[in-house]
Amino acid sequence: MVKTVNLLKLSVGTENVEGLAAWQQMKQAQAPDGLPRHVTRMWPKRAEEILNGGSIFWVIKGVILVRQRIVRLDEVTRADGIRRCAIVSDPELIRVEATPKRAFQGWRYLTTEDAPRDLSGDRSNEDSLPPSLSKALADIGVR
Repeated sequence: MVKTVNLLKLSVGTENVEGLAAWQQMKQAQAPDGLPRHVTRMWPKRAEEILNGGSIFWVIKGVILVRQRIVRLDEVTRADGIRRCAIVSDPELIRVEATPKRAFQGWRYLTTEDAPRDLSGDRSNEDSLPPSLSKALADIGVR
């Protein structure tokens, strides 16, 4: 039986969830089929587990705020001839409980047990708080 694992990734330069959505709508952030993608140098060793229902959880300004279901991993070769991995995701941004996360390089695996829970349907459409406020609330245990 194949387990499921998620990826955790910093959204560098993004101020909020809306900024992530706007970035993903740009042509250079999309796969040829129009789905959002993030190109990374390393190919995940746990690809089978990721493709078994995994998501990419985005850290924005030090807080995990949103996730996207991973659709596939595409091989991409850029002008420098180096093989890279494009993490292709569903365009739906699913807000999750704000969870503080320190900065790190690249991406990390995130087990389903350690992943923040999705916000309930009645909270998922709320305007997002500034990441600094989300982090402060999460630091004191308010989700």
